[in-house]
Amino acid sequence: MNLPKDEGGVAQRVMAWQAVHGRMHLPWQQTRDPYRVWLSEIMLQQTQVATVLGYYARFLERFPDVRALAQAPCDEVMGLWSGLGYYSRARNLHRCAQQVVAEHGGAFPGSAEALARLPGIGRSTAGAIAAFCFSERVPILDANVRRVLTRLLGFEKDPASAGSARLLWTFAGSLLPTQDLGNAMPRYTQGLMDLGASVCTPRAPACGACPLGASCVAFRNGAPERYPVPARRPSRRSESWQLLVLRDAQGRVWLERRPGTGIWAGMHCVPVFRDSASLGAYVSSLGDAAQLARQELQAFLHVLTHRDLYLHPVVISGDIADRPSDAGQWLGADGWPGVGLPAPIRKLLDATQLPLPG
Repeated sequence: MNLPKDEGGVAQRVMAWQAVHGRMHLPWQQTRDPYRVWLSEIMLQQTQVATVLGYYARFLERFPDVRALAQAPCDEVMGLWSGLGYYSRARNLHRCAQQVVAEHGGAFPGSAEALARLPGIGRSTAGAIAAFCFSERVPILDANVRRVLTRLLGFEKDPASAGSARLLWTFAGSLLPTQDLGNAMPRYTQGLMDLGASVCTPRAPACGACPLGASCVAFRNGAPERYPVPARRPSRRSESWQLLVLRDAQGRVWLERRPGTGIWAGMHCVPVFRDSASLGAYVSSLGDAAQLARQELQAFLHVLTHRDLYLHPVVISGDIADRPSDAGQWLGADGWPGVGLPAPIRKLLDATQLPLPG
């Protein structure tokens, strides 16, 4: 595919539109501090702005700079992230902060190339940080921008393929501003993001309000929603998990850390079993079953990106001696909210603060 030359001044039109219609109220837009921009970019990956706002404020209150984040225990970072999802982002966030402090003296490197070598920072995120904070002339290609560019081109290939990605990166680079980069790069980069978020939306795009309409192949063909061409999705899988909410005589909950890979990797969680027989055998090992109160709660569905989890909670309460295993800890209602818990487990524990038996 031969990419067109930018004879229509895409960057100029995007910047002019952004100055009048773009988003300017978001807290991370009022700074060129790489730490704050980086934090917002990581949080915004696959997460809506409205959800991120509260988390962003709480993170900055607790970790005002990269050194504070690097020095924090991982469990505290995961606990504050809990509910935001895609928890590998939080683990990489912590690792990245530690690497910035250890290898760069607490200052984020000033180029996209160097930023992309840090944990959890891919090419597009590196480009955004470099453009916003250092006015480097580098493109971005997040989901919103990819949608704008594929529609602009009428791009008929799967944008997720390696060859297509190379073409789109080349096209994105060809559109970049060439003058007054100190002002132009932040505004142009923000403008592309804003176009994708508010005008060139996945469904019912507001093409009449788009500054690129005169150049847009998808608009000219009357089929903007055809683009980007849908990628081949991996087949969804379903799993059924038995969740054991174990409460001792003091009302504390037994939590174990999940394995380092897989679903909810490294998070704290109630014990998980593949079937009710395995859960029953575990409960039998705790002592006299007659002395334990049992309550089976209604099963519920938790949807992940490529997985459907059918969760079946069972609450066991009573005088449970000692530690059920070496792989966890007892935490009360004042303790477990502070550790990294997956959102459905946090909600489950909130809902199971039942009166103690007897």
